[in-house]
Amino acid sequence: MTADRTTRTVITLGVAQTLAWGSTYYLPALLAAPMARDLGVATPTVFAAFSLALAVAALLGPAAGRWIDRHGGRMALAASNGVFAAGLGLMALAEGPAQMVLAWLVIGVGMSAGLYDAAFATLVRLHGGQARAGITGITLIAGFASTVGWPLSAWMESHWDWRGACAGWALLHLAIGLPLNLSVPRATHPPHESPPAPHAPDTTSGAGPGSAADSPGAPLTDATGGSTRLRQQVLLSLAFTLVLFVSTAMAAHLPQILVASGLSLAAAVALGGLIGPAQVGGRLLEFGVLRRLHPLLSARLAASLHPVGALALLVLGAPGAAAFCLLHGAGNGILTVARGTLPLALFGPSAYGRRQGFLLVPAGIAQALAPWVFGLCVEAWGVSALYLSSGLGMLMLGTLLALRVGHRPET
Repeated sequence: MTADRTTRTVITLGVAQTLAWGSTYYLPALLAAPMARDLGVATPTVFAAFSLALAVAALLGPAAGRWIDRHGGRMALAASNGVFAAGLGLMALAEGPAQMVLAWLVIGVGMSAGLYDAAFATLVRLHGGQARAGITGITLIAGFASTVGWPLSAWMESHWDWRGACAGWALLHLAIGLPLNLSVPRATHPPHESPPAPHAPDTTSGAGPGSAADSPGAPLTDATGGSTRLRQQVLLSLAFTLVLFVSTAMAAHLPQILVASGLSLAAAVALGGLIGPAQVGGRLLEFGVLRRLHPLLSARLAASLHPVGALALLVLGAPGAAAFCLLHGAGNGILTVARGTLPLALFGPSAYGRRQGFLLVPAGIAQALAPWVFGLCVEAWGVSALYLSSGLGMLMLGTLLALRVGHRPET
């Protein structure tokens, strides 16, 4: 595949992912309240249904990954547009809570094959171990999903009410998302392992003399047996679980935390707007300077940013809010890329989609629980709930430090 065609594929997937995220993950922030009023339920009920959708996506993720491994991601991503359109259409027609929950469950099915992990697996299926830059490129474009999605949802809701907004998003999936995903190249050959790369001294793992790290994109080869590989997979799954819990908790409750630190609501919303650009800035850093490093090192650096930012807010109060938003956003942006690049670097492109699906099942469940669990903590502790998220961030860093980059066996 030529460089120009690869670039077009990355742009295509990035735009399609912007639509997918803006119409699903970022939908409740603007539409949950009017939806709840119209359907006669409490707003938390809408978020609970959204959590069910996230759980469905996590449970179906391995099956979607296996499909992409075998057949490529073109049809899986295109099918997700149809499922998203059906779920959003059902949402627009919902007459009570039962229909609303059903609509979210359908959307959850679409999320299992239509969000980042499916797009990452599609790119790996096409490019094998050379997909790291493309994965970063997709997240750079889709990093603006909230920047685009929230204003568009607000505009449609103000002109057509929340039902019209859901119908509008459904039409956008059929008119824009479906053609974009159908234009993704077909996978014409099985994925293959990247060739062995020259070893460099392992300055990231803390291992003793004689350790070596593969260059970015070169997979871990387990010379000692399946138990080492299983340990690596368990550690990586735990790290992803912590990442998604913290990031989802912050997405749901960050304005409330900033208000608890002493800011007005208007100031909290304004400073919260720094997170989107900070995420994109972190991904630009990953695309530029950090791409020369093993992705495990960049993930470790990123994992430290939320605890440092939280410390600034806890110690300084409101004056530390901007630093907290910028550091959390940058770290979250890099860690989103790491979700795609770390499994590729540690285990290679073979069976990438299936492995990615299984690695993220616990993370998806944690993501589904995060708004509720962390909300209880914020309600009870206020800004001190950041001690919990910071502790989880430090545990995440410790988990990433426990991961090792292995040698290929001598031949």
